[in-house]
Amino acid sequence: MLKTIGVSRVEELFSDIDSKLILREPLDLPKALSELELVSYFSSLTQKNKHNKASFLGAGCYNHFIPATVDAVISRSEFYTSYTPYQPEISQGNLQAIFEYQTMICELTGMDAANSSLYDGATALAEAALMSVRLTGKTEIILSKAVHPHYREVVDTYCGAADITLKEAECEQGITAPNKIESLINDNTACILVQTPNFFGLIENLEKLSKLAHSHQALCVTCVVEPTSLGLLKAPGDYDIDIVAGEGQSFGNAQNYGGPHLGIIACKQEYIRKLPGRLVGMTEDSQGKRGFVLTLQTREQHIRRESATSNICSNQALCALAAAVYLATIGPQGLHQVAKLNLERSYYMYNELLKLPGFKKVFDSPFYNEFIIKCPNSSSVQQKLAAAGITGGLAIGSYYPELADCLLFCVTELNTKQQIDAALEVLA
Repeated sequence: MLKTIGVSRVEELFSDIDSKLILREPLDLPKALSELELVSYFSSLTQKNKHNKASFLGAGCYNHFIPATVDAVISRSEFYTSYTPYQPEISQGNLQAIFEYQTMICELTGMDAANSSLYDGATALAEAALMSVRLTGKTEIILSKAVHPHYREVVDTYCGAADITLKEAECEQGITAPNKIESLINDNTACILVQTPNFFGLIENLEKLSKLAHSHQALCVTCVVEPTSLGLLKAPGDYDIDIVAGEGQSFGNAQNYGGPHLGIIACKQEYIRKLPGRLVGMTEDSQGKRGFVLTLQTREQHIRRESATSNICSNQALCALAAAVYLATIGPQGLHQVAKLNLERSYYMYNELLKLPGFKKVFDSPFYNEFIIKCPNSSSVQQKLAAAGITGGLAIGSYYPELADCLLFCVTELNTKQQIDAALEVLA
């Protein structure tokens, strides 16, 4: 082979690498270990890990209980190693799982159609923004400042590359203010983007915002970053929302240091042709038996690039499967109970914190499982909790300078009353 390509030594193939970087002698590594010794060694390393007693950190990535059924199903090789189900005749199990996921998302959001997942909540919201522009032919978007700051950055990046004008609407008392929207909306507005529960954990008035958008022939897009809230709150579709985007991590997916997660996107029936990604549909074969196929594939791998709705290549099918297994396991009543626990425990902690000297209320609106509270000194509060092995809330002053010394606390069903009381005792 070397003779054929005209070189005498293998080393000549790497001649463009600086000679000082070439290894001239074997690496100085310790003697190889047996499997038993290796397991023992790494087990000893894990003893150095810190295990916090409790965490009250949320802000887009949430600590929820994951039933054993989730790992049992998603670790099966036919799901764990599969890719895009191009051949339906050998992918029926995978296609049915995706179909079930889509159906559950439609039931939760009140939408007519959902795709088989996107990368994450932030890119799902950005895709919803681009979808609104495609549907309306307009080039301006209004984005609430109560939307997660990282999501707003992603939307800004997408809009900038697509020559879309992005306008940010101010909030009043932590809620998207209709009067601020009215001052920005015009005949060239494609959509209003709003999150509920928003970044501060507050519940937005979707009915007002939806009517305001539609009165100007614009679409209303809502983002759901904490989807367990749908176990208690009305579905966005009940407020005539056009597109729902969001993050599905809370459904059976571990926090995993921030990913991988899955992006949710669903819409009304009339907008289905512009929905990014792909949709699995149920059909019948020539013998009248039920079957599943990729009904719509509007990504650029499948159709002409100029006709594609998105350049999304892969998706988070395994994460979406985890979400479907989680929802199938706990059921509608279980999701309601999870949401109720989140609500009750967060309000318990919130009310108890307000009894401590120096802790003050910031907003009056109802919240779900996250809340903003003003502290005497946010960094000192975090340090005291950390010293006790407790992860405190997120300091949001860097995102919202007007909320300096404010912390965003999150309480889920995994935060017991004992954990909350322990944190309160430290702060008292």
